[in-house]
Amino acid sequence: MTLENKLKQLPLDAGVYQYFDKDGKLLYIGKAKVLKNRVKSYFKFRPDLSPSDKLSPRIYKMISEVAQLDYIVVNNENDALILENSLIKQLKPKYNILLRDDKTYPYIYIDYSEDFPRLEITRKVLKGAGIKYFGPYSIGARDMLDSIYEIVPLVQKKSCIKGGKACLFYQMGKCLAPCEEKVSQAEYLKLIDIAIGYIQNKSALTAKLQDKMIELSQDMRFEEAMTLRDRIKTIEKSEIKSTLDFAKDEDYDLFAVKLGVTKAVIVKMFIRGGKLISANHNYINISEDMQELDEVYKVAIVGYYNSDLPYVPKNILVAVELEDKSSLEQFIASKFDKKVSLVVPKIGIKKQLLEVAFKNCVELLKIDKTNTNIVNEEIKELFNLYKTPYRFECFDNSHMMGQATVGAMVVWDDNKFFKEDYRLYNLDVKDEYAQMRETLMRRVARFEENPPPDMWIIDGGLTLLKLANDICKSVGVTLDMVAISKEKVDAKAHRAKGSAKDILYTLDERYKLEPSDKRLQFIQRVRDEAHRCAISFHKKKKRQEDKQISLLDIKGIGKAKVTKLLNYFGTFEAVKNSDVENLKEVLNAKDSILVFNHFNEKEE
Repeated sequence: MTLENKLKQLPLDAGVYQYFDKDGKLLYIGKAKVLKNRVKSYFKFRPDLSPSDKLSPRIYKMISEVAQLDYIVVNNENDALILENSLIKQLKPKYNILLRDDKTYPYIYIDYSEDFPRLEITRKVLKGAGIKYFGPYSIGARDMLDSIYEIVPLVQKKSCIKGGKACLFYQMGKCLAPCEEKVSQAEYLKLIDIAIGYIQNKSALTAKLQDKMIELSQDMRFEEAMTLRDRIKTIEKSEIKSTLDFAKDEDYDLFAVKLGVTKAVIVKMFIRGGKLISANHNYINISEDMQELDEVYKVAIVGYYNSDLPYVPKNILVAVELEDKSSLEQFIASKFDKKVSLVVPKIGIKKQLLEVAFKNCVELLKIDKTNTNIVNEEIKELFNLYKTPYRFECFDNSHMMGQATVGAMVVWDDNKFFKEDYRLYNLDVKDEYAQMRETLMRRVARFEENPPPDMWIIDGGLTLLKLANDICKSVGVTLDMVAISKEKVDAKAHRAKGSAKDILYTLDERYKLEPSDKRLQFIQRVRDEAHRCAISFHKKKKRQEDKQISLLDIKGIGKAKVTKLLNYFGTFEAVKNSDVENLKEVLNAKDSILVFNHFNEKEE
């Protein structure tokens, strides 16, 4: 069926449409309340089928390349928005804008249904009518909480109450021992109020920490003082100074977007109780023919609210009237079961807050320009890619004669290693081909949750590159990739000192660059980091396995008892360093003595 005939037979249902070029490559994914109306609006049918004259330059260029069309019918526009978002993340079409999923921001929470509640951190929505959340926080949540427990004598650990008797924290003056009823619930809740006051007033918290830091310094406890100094710096960094006064205890989320030449920046601000409590930003890689402000807003809003969030305010501030406003409001409302509005403030304090967000956008784009790395563009030209790669993932595996088999994935993004997104894999298979296959299959299985990068770097030759390509094709993802392997001299890998003879492969070509070539050096650097991670993880796993074997060598200590010990103590090192009394918490007296003597005899 020709493209023109397919366009004329489109249904009047809601759905998602996909445009492909003459080679079958995916160009664009969009959603529509009415497929027939939306898709046909891109074209004019007379005298011949061609792009509509009303399109923006970016869309006109895209439609000029369209040769095929597919679509999926869904129940309503909300379902179409969700499916569109999922497909874009997985398939990475040429003309769609992709924002990597927002990390779920941490919240501090307290469960008032407990007799002696604690302040804790969560990134998940927790069930319970007595739970109250504070946040979200982009940075500083853990430092705030650790500091509060340092200066307010709350129950320090979950296990403390269950213990039934005062512990070391009571002796140190860090807990009032509610486990022995040394403090009433009413008195304890007053401490909770003090702690919450510090959450809501970071300046008061840092002032208190300053006093404690001076005390520690005077007592010659310099390491503890330095720890507090570092916490103070982080908390102060997280505190947003603002002269804006909301006057009312209002809650808002705010999104501001600014387009640059090759990147867009998104600033998010969170106002709770009339105070600006945190802010965060993301960059999106774009090109000159992909600039659509409305689409960047949509991607940012869907990306954030597609997560499970403990709290969503009823008003979300944006700077422009969005084409998809009603569908975005419906999407958020249906997910969180509450009515929300996307508001464009025209005057007053909320308008001023947007202006502050825009100033931050401008500054962030300036900063990003100074960090631009031309190697990305040179890699695009070298491998003849249609998009400049900014985010790279590289994979490597490690084992010793089939023992402690592991895989590692490292990530390079925005001119730095992005260690938060590194992944380590415990593998079951033994040969190197199967190890790489298992590693890549496990990565591909998470594409919907964690979208593909711009490029894969495979540590190995053409065989492993073809494997990687086949795995991506099996899930419908077209992903740029390159393999790197050492040059073979007399059937052995050659790495002369100061001259790394590495070969690069794509599916179509073999590249032998000079060792001084910046593109080769960049790929080597990412490959070496993957190799370092894989080796480190392998050594750690090998040590653990060796320790487990050591424990199993003890007569009468079988696998079940080893598991009990690990579940209780957490690590082999903790088991090794435990005394007999602690071991008796898990094992009987005889076994406890056996384990204690086993390790201590070896140390002598």
